[in-house]
Amino acid sequence: MKAFKYLTIIFLATALLSCGDNVELQKKSFSVSTNAKNGTISIDKTLELSLKNPKNIEITSVNYELNGKPITPNQVLSDFKLGEHTLKATINFNEETAIVNQTIALLSHVAPKFLTVEIINTFPHDKTSFTQGLEFSNGVLYESTGQYGESKIRIIDYKTGNSITETAIPDAFFGEGITVLNNTVYHLTWQGKKGFTYDATTLEKKSSFNYGQSKEGWGFANDGSKLYKSDGTSLIWSLNPDTLIEEDHIQVCTTKGKIGRLNEIEFANNKLYANIWEKNGIAIINPKNGAVEAVIDCTLLTKQIPNFSINENCLNGIAYNPETQTFFLTGKRWDKLFEVKIIEN
Repeated sequence: MKAFKYLTIIFLATALLSCGDNVELQKKSFSVSTNAKNGTISIDKTLELSLKNPKNIEITSVNYELNGKPITPNQVLSDFKLGEHTLKATINFNEETAIVNQTIALLSHVAPKFLTVEIINTFPHDKTSFTQGLEFSNGVLYESTGQYGESKIRIIDYKTGNSITETAIPDAFFGEGITVLNNTVYHLTWQGKKGFTYDATTLEKKSSFNYGQSKEGWGFANDGSKLYKSDGTSLIWSLNPDTLIEEDHIQVCTTKGKIGRLNEIEFANNKLYANIWEKNGIAIINPKNGAVEAVIDCTLLTKQIPNFSINENCLNGIAYNPETQTFFLTGKRWDKLFEVKIIEN
């Protein structure tokens, strides 16, 4: 009798395990087919989705999401940002739920224009400055520099290259980009996961803030209401200037893929302008979806810098002066500051 009970228990347990295994196998049998070639699709296309159900399981419902936003099996993509997105399918069957995730990269559908620069003026620049940030605010030019033990923020007379006011950054931090908004200088450090704010007139320190999801601090800019932050990847983060919380981001892409190593950034003419580290160019980016709309070739400038090097004393410093409607460009340890206009080839 006891042996019969044991056998019954073993049989029931085995049956339950087999049933559980069967459900898991059923869940794993589902997959989603798309018209994204090699996992990429341009945003002028319609994303077509279909569920693969090789076991012909009776399905109650299927729901699709793209980065948490509900979508249809034939989804127009024009309103989505570029970059990598998580495609999620939720399949309900036999009072069970299966989740299928995969990554889809949305790319630009328009190839970037190729532009160059026309030099309007050439001004002296402090060749000891390892330039990381450059910005005009109310006609005043601000600059931030890097390197441990050398980092500082300066207000400079751009016509002479002389420093008017400056403040040193603690030696423990490697200074990076700056932006100026509402009489406040917002300043990033590289790998310290911390930024600082300063009074824009006196450069006296006001406060500090910590980074969120962004990996490092590289470039800083603002559009008059929010801040933009690059972190050396293909991402540009938007921050609330009051809370300094990273609220959103874009991923910068072309028709071919994402663009990484975004460095010093500037907001002008409703676009983001970004140096690309170890490149002689500046990307013009749509701040709403991350599309690279144009690339500016700055080789004309780098050829005039005696100590230029692509990975060290490189192009890095973009400031737009709305009073002259021209850009001011320089680089790390450059002896020149160029005032330029951007023109088509």
